[in-house]
Amino acid sequence: MPRDRFRFAHLADAHVGAWAREAEVRAELRTTVLRALEIVEEKACDFLLISGDLFHVPVPDPAEAEPVARALKRLTDSGRRIYAIYGSHDYVAHRTSWLDVLAASGVFLKVAPEEVRAEGQPWTLPYLTDGPTGARIAGVSGRSHGYDRSHFLDMDATEFLSGTAFRIFQFHAAIDDYLPVGLREHIHGLRAADLPPGCDYYAGGHIHRTYLGEGPGGGLLVNPGAVFGTSRTDIESIVLGRTTAGLSLVEVDDGRIRQEMIPVARAERLHLFDVEASHRSAAEVVREVAEEIAKAQVHGGLYFPRIRGQVGGSDLASGGLPELVREVEGRQGAVVLDLSELETGDDGPTVPSSEADLEVGVLGRLLAAHPPEGTDLPATAALETLRQLLRELGLPFSEGEGKRDYEAARVREAIRLLSLPADE
Repeated sequence: MPRDRFRFAHLADAHVGAWAREAEVRAELRTTVLRALEIVEEKACDFLLISGDLFHVPVPDPAEAEPVARALKRLTDSGRRIYAIYGSHDYVAHRTSWLDVLAASGVFLKVAPEEVRAEGQPWTLPYLTDGPTGARIAGVSGRSHGYDRSHFLDMDATEFLSGTAFRIFQFHAAIDDYLPVGLREHIHGLRAADLPPGCDYYAGGHIHRTYLGEGPGGGLLVNPGAVFGTSRTDIESIVLGRTTAGLSLVEVDDGRIRQEMIPVARAERLHLFDVEASHRSAAEVVREVAEEIAKAQVHGGLYFPRIRGQVGGSDLASGGLPELVREVEGRQGAVVLDLSELETGDDGPTVPSSEADLEVGVLGRLLAAHPPEGTDLPATAALETLRQLLRELGLPFSEGEGKRDYEAARVREAIRLLSLPADE
């Protein structure tokens, strides 16, 4: 007999395995996610919704995935159900991901169908029913570059929306109506009206900032934001209180909803500051970084200095920056440098803060010099497609995968990325 009173938790964008080069930050992210899963048990939730990007890549380092898998298994062993969709980071069309492995082992149930569909192809939205509570759950997994947008427009949700069950819809996409200020000009997503109308709870993901809104028909729309985050911008959002960095807790009583955000990330470990380098020596700049770190007086602090301007005289390495980084690491802390606004010389280029920034800069210059023919893609979309294509072509062979299968998989994914007809 379905219950009219129950409790569930909702998280998204855990990105376990992110911060590949910063071991201490990566460990803090993992600890934060594990703490969020502990709260699900402590709050006696009946089930958990994971709305995409549990892992940062489809096949993360087993050392990162194993403790999370064990925590999820502990939840299911205690009788809690876990319902998950894939996000733009942990889904890959032609290869097995860690989420596939966990689903096959019974750790959680995959809510969304994973077929790759051509735009304009109608399809019927399937759904699951949580037996003890009677809640009906459906969803659409995320895809890179927003390729999932057409899935919402081509979807028939009639059967899912029939009857009187408490309905939950999971998605991993930006909702234009509720994007935080500052993101609207950079991100193109869905309209709230593109979601299936009449659901009681819309469980969002993808945008790393917390926001609440209303779905079509009046249901509560919640994006909990990233559990921790994957960038300095995400860390800044935590420190400045722009996002919760945790999970959404929902209590349902005879159809009425009470929702609250539960913060999990340890903001006291996170310290951001800016250092102006212009008209100063490297030693002076490094000395200021050291002083800012000393002010925090936190053992195991995670520091995110952004160094701006042009250093005079010599580079930061000669000023003792590597030694300072190693000293902090020796105290179980970390220094994550942002050098994106640091200039190398008069009229010189800005130093990229990461390999991703370097890649974007090089590909952007190539596209500007050699614009692609036969496409009306905006420059930003063309750049992202090219980045995805290069990554796809650089994937290694899977264990036991033959050359013919490997080449066929690369061709299929290239066809999808380039939106070519399948018979070409």
